[in-house]
Amino acid sequence: MDLLQAHDVEFGNVEEIISDTIPAMRRLQEEGKTRYAGISGYPLKVLMRIAQRIPVDTILSYCRYDLLIDDMDTVLTPFAERLGIGLINAAPLHMGMLTERGAPGWHPAPSEVRLAVKEAFAFCQKENVDLSELGLRFCFDYPRVASTLVGMSTAEEVRRNVHAFSTPADPELINKVKAILKPAANVVWPSGRLENHD
Repeated sequence: MDLLQAHDVEFGNVEEIISDTIPAMRRLQEEGKTRYAGISGYPLKVLMRIAQRIPVDTILSYCRYDLLIDDMDTVLTPFAERLGIGLINAAPLHMGMLTERGAPGWHPAPSEVRLAVKEAFAFCQKENVDLSELGLRFCFDYPRVASTLVGMSTAEEVRRNVHAFSTPADPELINKVKAILKPAANVVWPSGRLENHD
């Protein structure tokens, strides 16, 4: 296996992750059963707290760098670069928020985010632009991560994502969409155990 990650660390006991989980992952790495060991989660502060105390090879965070938010770039990326940790950006469409279908009912984003995205979709329709493709292209162009993970469940989604990857970005259009989304920019929600919230 190439990468073994402790997933959604904010739902666990941070001290146990530091003293037990990551050392066990490192033993598997030493045995040649995985090449890299990392952590994943949503709250940036808990990811950084863990990585500050025990070395990890990678950090995956989701919904922290896309058209709606950029705190991966301003908070997590400088930290990871200082420590030589590889970054993975996940959920570039904000867990479905930036798709035509829209976010699932369980999505934790507050109403101001949903309203701003609705306005951005209306603008993109007038411009004959696919907001999802624009959002993916925006994330694909972010040079400070090792990879951007995109969920896909149908052949059509694969086709659209490949099209987004191969379509050049339109910086002017991205700036207009980000201006529409600005009232809901950098909104985060609590995730995991109370003591692990940002």
